[in-house]
Amino acid sequence: MASGLRAFAWIASGVAAVLFLGQPVSVETQLALSVSVIAGMAAVWRLGPALLWRQLFVALGSFVVIRYLYWRTTSTLPPVSDTLGFGFGVLLVLAECYCVLILVISLTISAEPLKRKPLPRDPDEDLPTVDVYIPTYNEDEYILAATIAAAKSMDYPAEKLSVWLLYDGGTDQKCNDSNPAKAKAAQERRVALQALCKQLGALYLTRARNEHAKAGNMNNALGVSNGEIVVVFDADHAPFRAFLRETVGYFKRDPKCFLVQTPHVFLNPDPIEKNLRTFHQMPSENEMFYSVTQCGLDKWNGSFFCGSAALLRRSALETVGGFSGITITEDCETALDLHSQGWTSVFVDKPLIAGLQPETFASFIGQRSRWCQGMFQILILKNPAFKKGLSGIQRIAYLSSMTYWFFPLPRLAFMLSPLLFILFDVKVFVSNLDEAIAYTLTYMIVNLMMQNYLYGRVRWPLVSELYEYLQGVFLAKAIVSVVANPRKPTFNVTAKGLTLDNDHLSELSWPFFAIFGLLALGSGVAAWRYFNEPGVAELMLVVGLWNTFNLLIAGAGLGAVAERRQPDRHPRLGVERAGFIHAGGAATPVRIVDVSAGGVGVVVDGVLPEAFKKDEALLTVEPMGEIVRRDEPLPVNFRHVTTRDGRTVYGYEFGELRGRDYYVHADLMYADSDALPRFLMGRRRHKNMLLGLLQFLYWGVSEPPRAISYALRKGEAGAAGAEVAPQVSTMWLRRLLAMMRARSSNDERPRSQSGAA
Repeated sequence: MASGLRAFAWIASGVAAVLFLGQPVSVETQLALSVSVIAGMAAVWRLGPALLWRQLFVALGSFVVIRYLYWRTTSTLPPVSDTLGFGFGVLLVLAECYCVLILVISLTISAEPLKRKPLPRDPDEDLPTVDVYIPTYNEDEYILAATIAAAKSMDYPAEKLSVWLLYDGGTDQKCNDSNPAKAKAAQERRVALQALCKQLGALYLTRARNEHAKAGNMNNALGVSNGEIVVVFDADHAPFRAFLRETVGYFKRDPKCFLVQTPHVFLNPDPIEKNLRTFHQMPSENEMFYSVTQCGLDKWNGSFFCGSAALLRRSALETVGGFSGITITEDCETALDLHSQGWTSVFVDKPLIAGLQPETFASFIGQRSRWCQGMFQILILKNPAFKKGLSGIQRIAYLSSMTYWFFPLPRLAFMLSPLLFILFDVKVFVSNLDEAIAYTLTYMIVNLMMQNYLYGRVRWPLVSELYEYLQGVFLAKAIVSVVANPRKPTFNVTAKGLTLDNDHLSELSWPFFAIFGLLALGSGVAAWRYFNEPGVAELMLVVGLWNTFNLLIAGAGLGAVAERRQPDRHPRLGVERAGFIHAGGAATPVRIVDVSAGGVGVVVDGVLPEAFKKDEALLTVEPMGEIVRRDEPLPVNFRHVTTRDGRTVYGYEFGELRGRDYYVHADLMYADSDALPRFLMGRRRHKNMLLGLLQFLYWGVSEPPRAISYALRKGEAGAAGAEVAPQVSTMWLRRLLAMMRARSSNDERPRSQSGAA
């Protein structure tokens, strides 16, 4: 019944589109039609997220989108005689067509996301042997120790689990570097990591030369290990205890399964989240990809390897010669090769690893440039459209993931196009105010409604536009370089685990100031021309509003590149564990509410006695299931008292952790597999369109003064190394900043990563 109604809804919408698409109607009729559709979508919205209503909602919205696109391509282009205007106009229409195409593909892929049920627990004797690969290059030793201990602590038979540290910074090539200082550093670190692996019971492996980057490193390990299943964790991706129990069973149930991928979840904010202070309130950028897109791809056997938090079948890898290394995105390339050989993939939509992401805007852009270039390499060198063995929907799925990275070009076109008319009187969009309302405004409303209805739980309004603008300024160059020479890009490790001791501007901030200034000039010129050139007033109003919208995005962008200080390098995870603090021969019970690589936060009933507020205390943790060594205490030193969510939290810093201490720490931090889902659900709050627009308006207005204050401040740029101009403070700026700080003071309170605040 339901499938029949869905089919009817799609057929009816298709027939309606065909009937109305080419019909000339008055502007008034178009407006009435669009308003009626918007009202219908609002009514369907109230019926809930059931599949039938979701598809009807999309069908209604698609009609307005199609009608708008028809109008744009047939009625708004400048005349061909206006060569400059027509040329830029065609480019702008192509940019809009690209966005509509990506929307259509996204709706198709995610039409019916697959939600898999948890597997039953298999008996130990039926489980396959597993090799865990932890590729590393230059990560801090404490990060590696935490990841190794967490991997070794996974709930799995010890005789069937081997953990390998694949150290590519200590190759023979590195240890024999022509620079004596570099060679000595590589040799010393090789010895240190060998000792660490011996202490933790892991296997250490390096190779002769650094060839083919991460793919080459893992292929070297394939040659010396023999586990039936290969698990890949990035060096800063620590697994929770249940990781293997939740995932490995899919290989037994499907002999053709080559991949089980799980989401990447991060304990620290990316630079945009940090600088705009959204980490605990707003879903992260990647949550839409993992919770919507990957589930949609899974429906069509198109979920792909994401480089970490994944399991792969060794026998499948051997059929294609191991991990693919032609491009710098070996993960997606490997999945493409195996899907084309008839293997299948699984996506488990449960967060089972806790990772770190880039702290600075520069390292964030470096990471995204690598992703962008790698996807374009695959598109050029192994185009899915011509790859034998893929189904039609798999081709669309892979092409959607690759063509998405064209976004810098249309995003910059949308950002700068209004200036052509405002500053140079080049008409790229011919329309009057009534048409703009009937077609463009209603299209924008429908587009926002569809995105908010379908993805509002994991993506706030206009956040995608901000991220794409910030990346687009630099990724446009990356696209050009890889198209010019597809084999040139090389793999660069993303810097993580940094500490930002000072507020400062990113060294990449200057283009954003230039664009903001140019858009501000454009808005000023548009206002002047509107009031002083009656002949262009109507069109100038439309273009001026468009430019002002861009100015708000650029203003929020300035906030994203104004780096806030981040002295705490250890992000916390909210937990719920019981334990004891031991000091002076006595013990007091505590409830552990958060834990990081650097320490813990605890609460007590009443007030913590003074005897326990000192250095050289010990923390013991009550068991939660089976742990490696539950009786070993962790050395802790009292540091501070804070108030969070109406309760007093006592902060303790770990003393020097050694060897087996990391196992106790791994149990404390990664035993409870529900910790991450609690954190994610705590910030997955649906933000309606009005509140989302108001939030964006606030950023667009409040963030430029903060960025300007950083530019005027004297001092070093901290970890980023940028130099800023001497401070020239003004009274109005100080008052404005003080007012903004007062309004956002709630965001500055220390919070646990449980998301409860």
